[in-house]
Amino acid sequence: MSVPKRIIVAITGASGTIYGVRLLETLKTLDVETHLIMSDSAKITMAAETDYTPAFVESLATEKHVYKNVGASIASGSFLSLGMIVAPCSVNTMSEIAWGTTRNLISRAADVMLKERRRLVLLFRETPLHAGHIKSMAQVTENGAIVMPPVPALYAKPQSVDDIINHTVGRVLDLYGLEHNLISRWNGLGN
Repeated sequence: MSVPKRIIVAITGASGTIYGVRLLETLKTLDVETHLIMSDSAKITMAAETDYTPAFVESLATEKHVYKNVGASIASGSFLSLGMIVAPCSVNTMSEIAWGTTRNLISRAADVMLKERRRLVLLFRETPLHAGHIKSMAQVTENGAIVMPPVPALYAKPQSVDDIINHTVGRVLDLYGLEHNLISRWNGLGN
């Protein structure tokens, strides 16, 4: 069975809305079908952090889904995809996914990724961490997700915030085997 070139992208209320937006922009250029879910908190954070509107961000996706609609197509294991990316991922969302609490479409679709053994990447945005956060990170990892905090790669010598965003997004796309030109590859330090 051939899996469609399709990825679910969720944007939560954690700081870092630009990560989800840049993923959608890049996946569009790579001709990857995208299914977007934005939490209500994501829309509030978006307004505080960026000049983007929810309508603009939704226009970047192939299809948008209502946050509370747990009956959407992407809530079923029969909906084939390469996986799901939660960017940014709030501590609340990560905890729901870690412990199997599916109160909305983001946590439900993520739960489906785990049960179907599909790739799930969480750009977890929280610092500093307390023991509960760390336990949730361990649990969601044991469940099969990849926790990938968007940490700047200073060895890449970023010249702008845009460079930092692109590097993280490029590394996420690497996890799905998608070719892109967002980052320079490390060639070692030489002899």
